[in-house]
Amino acid sequence: MKTWTSSLLALGAVLLAALPAAAQNFPTDDPVIEAMWTEGMENSQAWSIGQAMLDSIGPRLTGTPAVDLANRWAETVMSGWGVDARVEEYGTWKGWERGVTHVDLLEPRVRTLDAMLMAWSPGSGGTVEGGVATFPDVGDAEAFQAWLPSAEGNFVALAMPQPSCRPTSSYEEHGTEAQAESVREKRREMRLAWNQRMEAIGLEPVEMIAAIEDAGALGILWSDWTGAWGSRRIFALNTRFGAATARIPALDLSCEDYGLVWRLAARDQGPVLRVTAEATMMDDVPVANVIGEIRGTELPDEYVVLSAHFDSWDGGSGATDNGTGSIVMMEAMRILAEAYPNPKRTILVGLWASEEQGLNGSRAFVADHPEVIEGLQAAFNQDNGTGQIARASAMGLVSASGNIAGWMSQLPRDISGKVDLTFPGSPSGGGSDHAAFNCTGAPTVGLGSSSWDYFSYTWHTNLDTFDKIVWENVRNNATMVAMLAYLASEDERVSRDVRATVINRRTGEPAEWPSCEDGARETNARYR
Repeated sequence: MKTWTSSLLALGAVLLAALPAAAQNFPTDDPVIEAMWTEGMENSQAWSIGQAMLDSIGPRLTGTPAVDLANRWAETVMSGWGVDARVEEYGTWKGWERGVTHVDLLEPRVRTLDAMLMAWSPGSGGTVEGGVATFPDVGDAEAFQAWLPSAEGNFVALAMPQPSCRPTSSYEEHGTEAQAESVREKRREMRLAWNQRMEAIGLEPVEMIAAIEDAGALGILWSDWTGAWGSRRIFALNTRFGAATARIPALDLSCEDYGLVWRLAARDQGPVLRVTAEATMMDDVPVANVIGEIRGTELPDEYVVLSAHFDSWDGGSGATDNGTGSIVMMEAMRILAEAYPNPKRTILVGLWASEEQGLNGSRAFVADHPEVIEGLQAAFNQDNGTGQIARASAMGLVSASGNIAGWMSQLPRDISGKVDLTFPGSPSGGGSDHAAFNCTGAPTVGLGSSSWDYFSYTWHTNLDTFDKIVWENVRNNATMVAMLAYLASEDERVSRDVRATVINRRTGEPAEWPSCEDGARETNARYR
């Protein structure tokens, strides 16, 4: 394992040397900051860490063998830097492993379709062939029950077909405003009508899918287009919790191929599909966080936490959600081990499991380690793509604002000059792992990145792959995080004074400080 890890980390060393370092622009003459700049900006290992993680190991879907491999790899890599690393189990999750997916249109013409089995879906049990039935436009539950026999022996298309897989931006750029508005209105009308169609059957999505399975359907066809060229979200049916099928495959198709199959079926042109979808369903398997520590020399029972979730969906490689955040935190720990090996406080990195299923890994860690929360000086979390860190929030801690502003003021302006600070900010009720720490009232800093088309192109999509990463940004972010960890470690204790009045950002109404909850320690009903 160590030999394999070392060889993977060596890949790309030549390319790393070619990455340009930004001009030095230091507001202080702190030798540790200068050493971190040299290590992070001139000797970066971010590319090689990411290449091994994303190309060789790949996506890290909860409950899959890839997660276990990634955990052991990260433990080995950090141990090699002199970081005390461990894999810390906290529960179990249903085990599953993806195999090959191949879907062909056989009639009325031959075409190999762009399709992928959805997460935790059963396979097809070999190669199966059948027609296509579109989800019916019925007026009530009784009519839906009357339609169900039509599903037998067919693949059932459950998603709304798009009127066009050309982005609205293309109409805006090349057409007229009237054309762009027409397609926007068409999509709004179709979405409204589709929602009404789904609601008319009187069943919850999981109940509807179970009824279709019981009727003898061969599989479910789905498509969740992002609205951008070639990009689709491959992570859940309209239940939003995985495949939600118990015996038949749930298949995600590209916007274009789903539309083709739908139109053929809707116009009675006799589409026939041949599907081979392989998957291994396993017993529940352990799930674990990867924890790395550099023990403090003066205040070892006080902590600075670097936070990112290690798991991902597996439509792509999980590169920007949240491979980039994990790379940033691992590289920051490497920089710290080199330039600040004897920190005042203990510096801890958490690569969290099962964030995508409800912040389960970080919440379990917080519940299991009250001593870390009691001694928490600051937690820094990053989880939104490959952009340079552009926002930092005190997340509702009033007095912590001064500390954070002080740390930022000591960073080289080349990496901190474009960061917008939000003080005191508002607490987070969810969304990413900072919420697991923020709910306790402990000092937590949310680090937000610039967009780089995150939600339209890479978030939970087939395009979330290694090539989408902007390495200069990742290098800068890792160097910034290492410096922030150092400055927080050396600073006076951060206050836990919180806002007296919390405002719900969606409603504008007064709200309570978010309550903490334990992470799911086993596969919950939403994912069964």
